[in-house]
Amino acid sequence: MPLGRTRRAARTVDYWPGFVDALSTMLLVIIFLLSVFMLAQFFLSRQVTGKDTALTKLNRQVDELTSLLALERAGKQTAQTSLASLTATLDAAQKDKVRLQGLIDSTNAQASGAGGAAAAASAALDQEKQVSARAASQIDILNQQIAALRRQLGAIEDALAASETKDKDSQARIADLGSRLNVALAQKVQELARYRSDFFGRLRQILGDRPGIRVVGDRFVFQSEVLFDSGQAAVNPAGHAELDQLASAVITLEREIPPEIGWVLRVDGHTDQKPIKSAQFPSNWELSSARAIAVVEYLAGKGVDPHRLVAAGFGEFQPLDGTTGDEAMRRNRRIELKLTER
Repeated sequence: MPLGRTRRAARTVDYWPGFVDALSTMLLVIIFLLSVFMLAQFFLSRQVTGKDTALTKLNRQVDELTSLLALERAGKQTAQTSLASLTATLDAAQKDKVRLQGLIDSTNAQASGAGGAAAAASAALDQEKQVSARAASQIDILNQQIAALRRQLGAIEDALAASETKDKDSQARIADLGSRLNVALAQKVQELARYRSDFFGRLRQILGDRPGIRVVGDRFVFQSEVLFDSGQAAVNPAGHAELDQLASAVITLEREIPPEIGWVLRVDGHTDQKPIKSAQFPSNWELSSARAIAVVEYLAGKGVDPHRLVAAGFGEFQPLDGTTGDEAMRRNRRIELKLTER
């Protein structure tokens, strides 16, 4: 008997060191994965911050170019007004020149035909010559004014040409900056869309395929009876459990999305087309708005940042099903959640 016990004891294998080695290896793998994840988050945060800085710079440049373009257009308008005024003055001066030249020609003709007249005619001729001399002096003055006006017109035309060239350059720069700004905004929208997809995926895992909860497009939809009793706007006890899980998912999302991305969780209340009229809710507008506000207040009470929440009531005016059956009315009574830009 002692010999049999000794042999059984010798055949016993100590597995504990193997378990320790396996657990140590698993722990090292987990630590390595966590380190890689944290490094990826760090570099992603730096990249998003750089994009936001570039976006701010582009916005500032667009504002400056818009102001410069407004000033250039105002200067162009003033120059065009001055050009019109000078053109009118030039036309009037040219008409005076033609009139005075005609007067001189008439005087000279009269002087040529009065060579044999008497002393009275000679005096009249002298007077006409004085008038002609004054007219000629005025013509010289008008010629000088016309020359000065033409120089001013040339300078204004040059200034307008330069202004138009600068205006085209500014518009080209604004178009380029606008294109770059659109690219930056598109990148922001893509980032938000990625977080939206992750958020809805997480909600699907948390809430599962429960009756009355589904995804419609880019929205997560709760049927009203999941959260509220009929005709009421206070979240019922069954709805507390659903909203608790939703609040937990939103709080996790707040930690993951970089703070420079502007986003909100919009809560939309909808009713069916059956009218309601009570002292508390005179219409479906009030009921849908009150339900949306109740969800927002509940989420805020569970720790969700109120700055990330928006409540809206649509009454019966945004139905999913336009028919009048009971099933259509049930589908139209709903609370929709949408992760969108602020």
